[in-house]
Order: sequence, then C-alpha cells, then structure tokens
Amino acid sequence: MRRPVRGRWKWGRLVQAAGRGDFVSRHELLSVRGHTVAWLVPLVLLAGIAAADLTTGVFQIISWTVLVPGVAAAICGVRATALFATLSVGVYLLADLVWKHRQETGLPGLLLVVIGGAVAVVVAAVRVGGEQRMLHMRDIAETTRRTVLRPLPVGFGGLEHAAVYLAADSQARVGGDFYDIQPGPHGTRVLLGDVQGKGLGSVDAAAALLGTFRDAAFHEPDLAVVAGHLEIRMLRHRAHTAALGHADGDRFATAVLVGFRTDLPDAVEVVVFGHEPPLAVGPRGVRALPVGGGLPLGMSDLAPGPVVSVIRVALADDEALLLVTDGVTEARDPDGRFYRYGEAVARAVDADSANAAPQRLVTLVRDGTLRHCRGRLADDTTVFAVRRVGRPPKWP
Repeated sequence: MRRPVRGRWKWGRLVQAAGRGDFVSRHELLSVRGHTVAWLVPLVLLAGIAAADLTTGVFQIISWTVLVPGVAAAICGVRATALFATLSVGVYLLADLVWKHRQETGLPGLLLVVIGGAVAVVVAAVRVGGEQRMLHMRDIAETTRRTVLRPLPVGFGGLEHAAVYLAADSQARVGGDFYDIQPGPHGTRVLLGDVQGKGLGSVDAAAALLGTFRDAAFHEPDLAVVAGHLEIRMLRHRAHTAALGHADGDRFATAVLVGFRTDLPDAVEVVVFGHEPPLAVGPRGVRALPVGGGLPLGMSDLAPGPVVSVIRVALADDEALLLVTDGVTEARDPDGRFYRYGEAVARAVDADSANAAPQRLVTLVRDGTLRHCRGRLADDTTVFAVRRVGRPPKWP
C-alpha cells in the first residue's frame, strides 16, 4: 500500500516543481541515486556536434560547439561549465586544424566559441551564487517553520498523530497555518488553525497563538478558558500590530480546539472558531461532528454575548479526528469544482478500513488535493489527524 502512495506523492511534487520552477527539484530530476548526471546533457550535445561535422559534408556545424557551454551553464556548476567551454574550444581546434575535411573555419569562429564559453562561465557563476543564496533562505525558512510548527514526538499526549503542511509559496515554506498538541494535567489539547492572509504577518500571528495555546492548554482545567486565552491573544496581537502602523493589524484566525480528557474516554470537547469542523473517521465510516461554527479568533467585538461554546461529542477509541485548512476545502480543479475530501475519505475507508489510521488519512487527503488542483495550491494547506492510542501521561 505504501509504494503506490509514495508514487502519487512524487507525482504531486513534480507537478508543483514544474509549476514553480523549483531549482532543487530540477536538480533532483537530473540525479541518479543522489549523483548528478546533468553533465551528460552537454557532453552528448558536444559529441553529437562533432560527429555530425565529421559525417556531414553539406553543413559546416562545428561552430555550433558554442552552444555546449551555454547548456552547461543552465544545469551544471561553474567548474563543469568551464570544463565544457574548454572542451568546446578543443573540439573546434581539432576540427579546424586536424580534420581539415573541408574549408577551414578560421579565427572568427574560434573567437565566437571562446567568447561564448567565457560568457557561459560567468552566467553559471551568477546562477550558482543565486541558488546558494536561495538555499540559505530556504534553510532559514525551514528553521522558522520548525520553530512555529515544532516536531511532535510519536504518541505525544497519548495520541497517534500525523500531519502534512504544504506552503502555497514555494520559497516561504511557512505561512499562516498552524497546529500543535499539548498534553497536561487536565488532558491533551489539540489546536489547528489558519491565520487570515499571507506573509510574515500571518507567521507572526500564528506563532503568537501557538505560544498562548501551549501555555494555557497545560495550565487551565477548563477548555473554555483556553479558548478565551486564544481570543484575547489574537486581540492583543491585532492591537500591537496596529500600534506599530502595520497594514495587517486587522488579521483574524479560524481554528479548531479539541480537548481529550482522561475522564471522557469515549468523547472529546470541541471549540470551533469559524473553521471547517473536524471529521470523525473510523472503520465504520466517516461522520461530521455536530459542532457549530463560532466567530473566528479576533472577532469577539462583533458578538454581544459570549463567543466561546464548548461542545462535547462522542468519539470512539478507533476513530480519528481529521482536520484540514482551506487549502484543502478551497482546492479547485481546472473546471472550478471544489475538492470533496470527505467523500474521497469515505470511499477509501469503505474500500479498506485501515485507511482510517492518521498517517494514511493525511496521505490520502494530501495526494487527493494535489491531484484535484493539478499541483497548483491556491493557499497554504495543512492536513492533521489524531487518534487515541493510550492514556495521556500523568502529571504531578
């Protein structure tokens, strides 16, 4: 089962790379078992030009060797480009001075090949330098992503979990989607959400909400109080950014907050902040949880009364909660049709009940979303699934 899944994901990665021009993915396509074979392209081109010049008596094409370092500059490193520039000059001189099977090409053609090779080396140096800077920025973005979306240990808080995050901006690698698990003395709490908008402002807001969640979810016994802390934090964050004069001071966030209590082994508590409600997925099928959609975080000033509503719903031990952000719910195919991930999950579980496991769920939804939108994600996409596997750890 795993091999086809990985194949589908590889297809999705290639579609995304083709749409974005991701140089790392291009290098992966020109590699075999981790070793680059990009040098084969200019080498075959050079050999083909030399062979054609030897065997063709009509066209004098040896001056086409100027193309070889240009091709190398696009896909090879600086040293390889310099080597092919030198080889091109050598092959040209060989044809001009040794083969002499037709009129000599002369000095103008040689100067063309030499100058073309020098320009190609400079272009390769500029390209490689840009790619190295881009890789450095990607490393910084990856560090930021791991800071905001921290790695979660296996079985954290007595939950089997799986998650996948796909940034719509291939260079940013992190955006406004966020998720976390926080075990504590009052049970294990789960949070997934999506900050409105894109850019560093959304990352800043997501980090602020996650920091508050990790603290409040551990200390507060009442899930409604945890939800209240999140609302206050979003309001404070908006006020702070507005005081700084930032244009993103009116941001809000949609979210789902879930509480797994030790004294409720067959139920969970859920708070929805204007977000897509979670699905309960188990061997017996898929069902939508009967939870209402409250106001997004940061919009409590629009409601005259309390904005937090904690709803208790049944959840069997073999059922997983599936949570997604709007990168999934708003994914469209070329005809504008939305992706109905709930129906796709239901069909997969009907075909094989083992697909209700968290890891298979996120893989299924991720691959289905990429296929549906042809790899063109309109928004950051997060798929998160959790299921009980044991009792949460006891705290003193």
